[in-house]
Amino acid sequence: MITIFSAPKSFDSGHISIIQRNAIRSWMKLGNGVEVILFGNEPGIKETAETFGIHCIPVESRSSSGAPLINEFFMLVDQHARHDVLCYVNADIILLDDFLPTTRLVTNEFENFLIVGNRYDLQLENELLMQGNWLEDLRRLVREDGKPHPPMGSDYFIYAKGQFADMPSFVLGRAGWDNWMMYKARHMRIPLVDASAAITVIHQAHDYAHLPGGEPHYRHPESMHNIQLAGGYETMFRLRDANWILTPGELRQKRADEWEWPRKIEADLIAGFGTGFAARLTRMLFHPREALAYLKHKFGRSKQAPSLPSSSDRETSS
Repeated sequence: MITIFSAPKSFDSGHISIIQRNAIRSWMKLGNGVEVILFGNEPGIKETAETFGIHCIPVESRSSSGAPLINEFFMLVDQHARHDVLCYVNADIILLDDFLPTTRLVTNEFENFLIVGNRYDLQLENELLMQGNWLEDLRRLVREDGKPHPPMGSDYFIYAKGQFADMPSFVLGRAGWDNWMMYKARHMRIPLVDASAAITVIHQAHDYAHLPGGEPHYRHPESMHNIQLAGGYETMFRLRDANWILTPGELRQKRADEWEWPRKIEADLIAGFGTGFAARLTRMLFHPREALAYLKHKFGRSKQAPSLPSSSDRETSS
């Protein structure tokens, strides 16, 4: 039914290795209709794929920092996946048994779509064997200790094969590219479905030791590079910009009272215009204070960094 693909980090680090194996094991538990493909050349990926009996495909394209470029494995998965429904998921994400039934509600209704959703952050230190009543135990942990993440980006993207063949060469592990995915769906006029209420997504909390200086990825210079490739901050769409809602057992369009109306008008215009001057002007009109600060900086009246667009830690996922 579905091909899940991901690009894990190195398995040399103890905690990162544990949470990545937890994630992969959860994907394998979803059932026989799931194919899993890992992309990358980092240490331990090939051996881990062999242990789980899944595919591993090396990638060649790299940024100046050595991080993989996302568009390569989005292109490769179109060529190698057995299924026509694809899901990119971050390698620290655990999926549960509500994933496949919920996805079917959308795939039975639409030919093209993008399903995204919010996550719960949960601290897990040990490897999960996923035996016995592990699902009930894990759901209890989420209820007791899980924290809903701010609804900015998404850690998974379910879509139809071939939909994102023209993806820019975004850098993996940096901010911005997930927000562009949501913008792109709206620009292509395909349903952007927020499944936060229907799919339980568990992000296993970790540090940022794998990034320069141990800083979160939205502070990394390559995050700014991603945002520029995306077409600017105006393309940094979020879950609030989804025009369809998926709840347990029901798929429906977002109701009028569920929209943030100024933002809806802004997002509708930007999605319609596409990247460029008209979208930038729209953003400036809807954010006059940021526009003024930006213009002051541009014309030399202020030494402060421009505040248009607003900072990436507010508008992109973490």
